[in-house]
Amino acid sequence: MAKGKDVRVRVFLECTLCVRTSGNKKSLGISRYITQKNRHNTPSRVELRKFCPYCYKHTLHGEIKK
Repeated sequence: MAKGKDVRVRVFLECTLCVRTSGNKKSLGISRYITQKNRHNTPSRVELRKFCPYCYKHTLHGEIKK
C-alpha cells in the first residue's frame, strides 16, 4: 500500500489565537496538538476546541500543513 493513499492521516492542530498574537510579549509560544482524521469522511480542514497552555484557556485549534 502506498504511503500517500492511507485513509487515516496525521494532522497538526495549531492555536489560532497564539498565531494572531505571536508578536505580543505575553505569548510564550504556539500550542500544537497531533491527531488523526479520516481523509474520506472529512476532506476539509479540521478545527477543534483544545486547551492552550500559553493562553490558559480553551481556544480554537485549526489544522495546519506540515
